[in-house]
Amino acid sequence: MAHKENEGTAWTWYRGQWLAGNPMLMGPMTHAPWLGSCVFDGGRAFEGVAPDLDRHCQRIVRSAESFGLKILKSAGEIEELTREGIAKFPKGAELYLRPMFWAADGFVDVDPETTEFSVSVYDSALPKPMGFSVTLSPYRRPGIEYAPTDAKAACHYPNSARVMREAKARGFDNGVMLDSLGNVAELATANIWMVKEGVAHTPAPNGTFLNGITRQRVIALLRQAGVRVHERAIRWPEFLDADEIFSTGNYGKVMPVTRIESRSLQQGPVAAKARELYWDYAHSGR
Repeated sequence: MAHKENEGTAWTWYRGQWLAGNPMLMGPMTHAPWLGSCVFDGGRAFEGVAPDLDRHCQRIVRSAESFGLKILKSAGEIEELTREGIAKFPKGAELYLRPMFWAADGFVDVDPETTEFSVSVYDSALPKPMGFSVTLSPYRRPGIEYAPTDAKAACHYPNSARVMREAKARGFDNGVMLDSLGNVAELATANIWMVKEGVAHTPAPNGTFLNGITRQRVIALLRQAGVRVHERAIRWPEFLDADEIFSTGNYGKVMPVTRIESRSLQQGPVAAKARELYWDYAHSGR
């Protein structure tokens, strides 16, 4: 059964057919909501393009493999299905693209033979690049020794949720998480960057956060444009003293930070360049 209010704004492919709205695919005995065996990925379609969709589809397969799930669809097949879903919407619609694998059964660990798969495509407007505020979170990102950080998995998001909840209770939009060594890892919902004297810096992937697809793309685009980019360990005081701060992530792509703690910032030239370069890339057909 689908929720009527979502019909026409969301479509989900499951077991060979497209279902409108929010179909009920799991029950209380399903392994995924009970024991957390759900992995997903998130692509975007907007202005008639779906940048790096192939890479998002490749990553969902890697995430499923890391959870011991059975690969029911190849990355190419997932991309084909996702584009089929995009075609159900008006050209230029702003959409979120979400393939998922999960287990239906298993005793703590998954039973790979019960793996399920779906692709959801639904209306989700891109946020305007008006800027957002950040604060240091008391909560941290775990390492690979403590959590399956090599996968984009639903089980990570309760931690992100409490980061957001705590930050918003103090009047901020998002929280910055450190890793176990005290280095900056990422925001609750995106990768984070700082700029000092025209040079861009972003935390080096160290197994505590995903090396985001948009992050990787922006690194390459900035370097091609002659902007120096350093991937390295960064301490929180460096962000407090930064000339610019911005985020990269699938949901908003490239977004400026306009307040860090009590300090106000303006969107700077490197962040603006990163967003411009990304949009040019997205429409280039490369």
